[in-house]
Amino acid sequence: MINEATRVIESAISSLELLKSNLNEDFNNAVELLLKSNKVIISGVGKSGLIGRKITATFSSIGIPSVFLHPVEALHGDIGIVNENDVAILLSKSGSTEEISTLLPFLKARNIKIISIVGNIDSYLARHSDIVLNAYVKEEACNLNTVPTNSTTATLVMGDALAVAIMIKKNVTHQDFSKQHPLGQLGRNLTLKVKDIMHSESSLPIIDLNSTFKDSIISISKYGLGCICVINSNIELLGFVTDGDIRRALEKYDDFSSLMISDIMTKSPIIIDKNEFLGRALDVMESRANQISALPVVENNKVVGVIRVHDILRSGI
Repeated sequence: MINEATRVIESAISSLELLKSNLNEDFNNAVELLLKSNKVIISGVGKSGLIGRKITATFSSIGIPSVFLHPVEALHGDIGIVNENDVAILLSKSGSTEEISTLLPFLKARNIKIISIVGNIDSYLARHSDIVLNAYVKEEACNLNTVPTNSTTATLVMGDALAVAIMIKKNVTHQDFSKQHPLGQLGRNLTLKVKDIMHSESSLPIIDLNSTFKDSIISISKYGLGCICVINSNIELLGFVTDGDIRRALEKYDDFSSLMISDIMTKSPIIIDKNEFLGRALDVMESRANQISALPVVENNKVVGVIRVHDILRSGI
């Protein structure tokens, strides 16, 4: 059945190529209208309704107030959510879906603008919309040319295109996006900062440059973080020692009596700023050929903290 799957995918690609070729200035007009809206009302029936719910969720996630309105429930009280200066996006392959056609005049009576995403630009819905986005497909991908497949894909992609265009026009940043996802991985990556979880003050593992190898082992064990920052009297970072450095020293040297911490430390360690997001700290650790498990946190050349990959993972990202 791989051949059949290939055919379905190729059919979807062809439908999206057609969708792209049908784009015109109406798309730009739709984006501008949505940017000025109080909120976006999205409605559709059946599979179009399911796609509408996804588009609604996408809009909400980029900070565009958006609600899904079922066309039947709308006429039994839910239309009360529609206010002046809202914009409605109505989805219908045929453009003549009975429930949507019934809802349309009641929406227009509330003095809101209508954007339709339809597969038939000569349909009733298209003729009575302020802006029409053409989502026509030549055929569905199923062998019966009946099951909504290419048509729902085209509608979904048009919705995504609107969302991304709005993001660009509004200059939505990672930080803006993360505000809508505070408990998700992205939210934690982009809201929690190094300073929120780093080890600092009394738990900051530091040791003087003039310390011996033995001193470093004792200090690392004392702090229990598997690393220690080598500093001068001004708490400036001069080097960094990890459990790995200790193990490598044990393999390299036979006589430890005269070994100093300066002999085993990494003299130019990778550092990070306390205001970096945790996602960035994790990227720094994982981007190295030999992955780093801990980073000194430095501000104005002074050591202010240490952050470990274990701390980041424990935070839940």
